[in-house]
Amino acid sequence: MDENQLCQLYKYDDEFFLVTKNTEEFFASNFHETEIDADYVSWLNYHSIKERVQIEKLCEHLHVDRLSVEDIYTEKRRPKLEEYPNYMFFSIRSALPHENNTFVLQQEQISFVLGKNYLISFQERSSDHFTDVRDRIEKKRGKIRIKGPDFLLFRMLDAIIDNYFEVLEDITDNIEKLESKLIRNPTGDTLKLIEFQKRKLIELRKIVLPLKDVTNQLEKLRSPFLAEDNHHYFSDLKENCMGVLEEIDANKQILEGMANLYYAAQGQRMNEIMKVLTVVSAIFIPLTFIAGVYGMNFKYMPELDYPNGYYTVIGGMIALGLGLFLFFLKRGWLKKN
Repeated sequence: MDENQLCQLYKYDDEFFLVTKNTEEFFASNFHETEIDADYVSWLNYHSIKERVQIEKLCEHLHVDRLSVEDIYTEKRRPKLEEYPNYMFFSIRSALPHENNTFVLQQEQISFVLGKNYLISFQERSSDHFTDVRDRIEKKRGKIRIKGPDFLLFRMLDAIIDNYFEVLEDITDNIEKLESKLIRNPTGDTLKLIEFQKRKLIELRKIVLPLKDVTNQLEKLRSPFLAEDNHHYFSDLKENCMGVLEEIDANKQILEGMANLYYAAQGQRMNEIMKVLTVVSAIFIPLTFIAGVYGMNFKYMPELDYPNGYYTVIGGMIALGLGLFLFFLKRGWLKKN
């Protein structure tokens, strides 16, 4: 089995940490409620939820309700924090910048089970959101090794929100490129790219809003699984979510302005084309009238007997057309705005 797909169990306190990597089956058989040490914080992270039988077995050993197990596998747009006698449960959606810069967000659902002295996280697939959290544990950075599993939960949610900001930064970079392209040479493809970025922002907003609601609940919740002195950390998370939402709204307004600018540019271009066509028509209308008059098949027309009549009319038409052209040029009607 790929090592990146293995489950990871961190056990740590202020002076000690241990990492164990193994399969879902191993932890389903060995990670029991009776074996969770009260002297250490235990963090079990799943990089996949394909092995449902093993996850159900693990949850059964930890007395996790079957409804919570169902929620791990059910996508919820408006997740809700659920309290049980021996644990708390909720699911959120994460987002990561896509390496290939496609027009869809790379996202997954992550579920959390917070109990006394332990935290379990279930990721839908192998994507590392928590590199910084592991680094803090292993290198004893910050307060994480002297705090409980609720502070670990704060750090993990904070890492997910940091990923939201990375996605936003990626979208902002794309918007800046689109702006320069829109100024240089707006095309139909430019408008499509603007709409793609707008969709990504809308999707990101749908992801962030539920996490804001969850952090608001965690901030106000009085629970044996949340230390009283850690509530302000979840308040900071709520503020960060508000910051993400504000940036999303700001970028949406920029994209809407860019779309309006595109339509204005296309309208201006069409006006320029119509102006040129109007000037050309204005020049040729009198010439067409003259040609029409002398194209009439009347037998007795005075000018038909003139020896130089043809050259006179042609010369007059050229002089008239050139005169109209110079008149329009002098008035500035042929200049670009």
